[in-house]
Amino acid sequence: MLNDELRGVYEDRRTTVASFLREWLAAKKEVLAPNTYAGYEDCVERDLIPAFGQCRLPDLRPKHVGAWVAAQRKVGRGRVTVYRVVSTLRNALNHAVRTWRLRYNPAKHSVPPKPRAAERTCWTPDEAAAFLRHNAEHYADRLGDLFEVMLGTGMRRGEILALHWSDVHLMDHKLYVRWTLAAVNNNGLLFREPKTEASRAWISLSPRAMAALHRQAAIQMAAHPEGRLEGLVFANPDGSPLRPQWVLDQLRKRAAELDLPRIGLHDLRHTAASIMIAENVPVAVVSKTLRHSTLAITINLYGHLLKDSADEAVTALASALDRADAEVADQPASSVDHHFRKAA
Repeated sequence: MLNDELRGVYEDRRTTVASFLREWLAAKKEVLAPNTYAGYEDCVERDLIPAFGQCRLPDLRPKHVGAWVAAQRKVGRGRVTVYRVVSTLRNALNHAVRTWRLRYNPAKHSVPPKPRAAERTCWTPDEAAAFLRHNAEHYADRLGDLFEVMLGTGMRRGEILALHWSDVHLMDHKLYVRWTLAAVNNNGLLFREPKTEASRAWISLSPRAMAALHRQAAIQMAAHPEGRLEGLVFANPDGSPLRPQWVLDQLRKRAAELDLPRIGLHDLRHTAASIMIAENVPVAVVSKTLRHSTLAITINLYGHLLKDSADEAVTALASALDRADAEVADQPASSVDHHFRKAA
């Protein structure tokens, strides 16, 4: 106790883990994105409070967290779920240490290794083209145009569903990402600004994407001949936003009609990236088009797709060396010596 007093730590033995976690959640609610907060709240209420809630905060030890992890593994709980729950506990207890309510974080070394993300399934250009053609020939609706724009720009699901006409500049062949639509617990829909500054940027529109947006503009202008284009670009007839789960269901239904590989909405973005890389678009341009905050993110996500580019790079390097070697071999020895002395 004297040591804690000297260090400025005050461990209140009346505080339980449950009360601290709920206090931490209340503070985080103001700064977290709704979906992130919902994930933290789910971990706290479903797992952490039932497991550790009655324990006094100063009495929580690494052995308690380790025993819980071992028990979850024994019953076959998913590695990703266990990792997420213990990571949430570590984050909360880090706050307790930073605010001098704990001497150390008992969950600091108890978080299991982060599971490797499964490799995303992408469509080939032929599969993507067949899907878009199928939509145009058999549906010719707003979802067909939505999928066209997603594959033609690499936009994220929330960005395309939150796209407003005021942010579309057809004359300039560009659109601006200003909002994203989040589905909280697959229930409530919420508009918010993109998380990063890089995401809030202009996107160039290809002729195919332009044609899809012109079709939607014509449909909406016909429905409101005396008005102007406003509200959401892709919306329900009453102007309300499309539900992400319904759009995903339609994507999978229509893909299944062609026996295409089963993918999610975010995989359309990955498909757009993989096609650009396959077409030898420089990775820096791909990164800028996808609006990643750093080039490293693009390389980490799509490095496995850059093998052909790497092969071409080393082949080009070898060719340059061969040409230089042949030029040196064709020159007289005296001129070669003169060249290198001059360079020195």
